[in-house]
Amino acid sequence: MTDFASDDSPRTSGMPMLGLGTYQNDDPEQCAESVATALELGYRHVDTAKMYGNEAAVGQGLAQASVDADDVFVATKVWPDDLAYADVIESAETSREALGIETIDLLYIHWPARAYDPEDTLAAFADLRDDDVIERVGVSNFEPSQLDEAVEACDAPIFANQVECHPLLPQDEVRAACAEHGVEPVAYAPIARGQVADVDALSAVAAKHDVTAAQVSLAWLREKGVTAIPKATGRDHIAENWASLGLDLGADDVDRIDAIDRRARLVDPGWAAW
Repeated sequence: MTDFASDDSPRTSGMPMLGLGTYQNDDPEQCAESVATALELGYRHVDTAKMYGNEAAVGQGLAQASVDADDVFVATKVWPDDLAYADVIESAETSREALGIETIDLLYIHWPARAYDPEDTLAAFADLRDDDVIERVGVSNFEPSQLDEAVEACDAPIFANQVECHPLLPQDEVRAACAEHGVEPVAYAPIARGQVADVDALSAVAAKHDVTAAQVSLAWLREKGVTAIPKATGRDHIAENWASLGLDLGADDVDRIDAIDRRARLVDPGWAAW
């Protein structure tokens, strides 16, 4: 394994391919510390959401790290209840203020549900981009048909689609749809909430390279062109995920992982389209 300086971390269209996830990191002091620690270790991508209730803490972490906040790619999300035009505008402005940044690098539609209307919702996102409140428009948990519809409806490019993705849920169809539209696939739960450690194929690849199964999962996603957003709070876990950037999988490793036939979807609310 080799250390990666932040300037050398892989990027796709301006977005670093490894980010810090902050889901359920809802203790303000811990969340701020996690963000600051990640930035000190080299991360330059932080992912949060209005629903997480920690945008202010993420902003505090950005402020207390010895890294210029302008050098950090910050993503957040609008909850389904707030997807009417005026609510999108208000949610984005509130998030920007809580985060303490001038422009949100990437704003996602968290789920295409409840108040979501492709024309109305995406018009708000496009206007936010025109007004420099956000830099990029994103969607999350969109199935291929919904992505098709969003691309057609939005006057601004759809930059990314964030979905659950890991070796137990490879999302082949979603990734193909993203490729068709030039949309970046982004993975949440990229280590399947720890379940990758119980998969024999991943453990075997990990043993071969003297790394962890979690690091193998993150490296596999990178081989697939997927940006990974693993959640981590403690320094050791944050550092372990960062060290995955030094792992290069061979074609035989990727083939072995691709052959896993076990499937597990961990996030499955009643409003999901699948």
